Amino acid sequence: MSQPESVREVLRRVLASQRYAVLATDSGGQPYTSLMAFAASDDLRDFTLITERSTHKYANLRANPRVALFIDNRENVGTDTRDAVAVTALGEAQEVAGEEEARLRRGYVARHPYLEAFAGSASSAVVRVRLKSCLVVRRFEEVLEWHPDD
Repeated sequence: MSQPESVREVLRRVLASQRYAVLATDSGGQPYTSLMAFAASDDLRDFTLITERSTHKYANLRANPRVALFIDNRENVGTDTRDAVAVTALGEAQEVAGEEEARLRRGYVARHPYLEAFAGSASSAVVRVRLKSCLVVRRFEEVLEWHPDD
């Protein structure tokens, strides 16, 4: 009999298979969501996002860095209630600069080569989301929680 998959293994599998997340920010007390390409760090502690500085989401991130990212692997079929995994990642976002910006931009482009021009634009901000916790829901109602600092 095999060992059950750990929450970290489930998280790693879902993040590797999915390229987009829904980013939730705050706009003056009103939730605001955006579909975003992302890259996760190898240790799963950070996500990299890139956005134009002229967007609402960027203004929201500057006003309130607390964010949520939602990632799932559903296929819009009936078996999703049994097979789909949904991840809610909670963290704080910060625009990065210098060598960290260059390093994160390279990782992002490696994962999303079709976004190279967008990612390299001078008007694009590289944003690191440092995770505080992740909630993983699978099998419709099994909830697992992971804290990177544990």
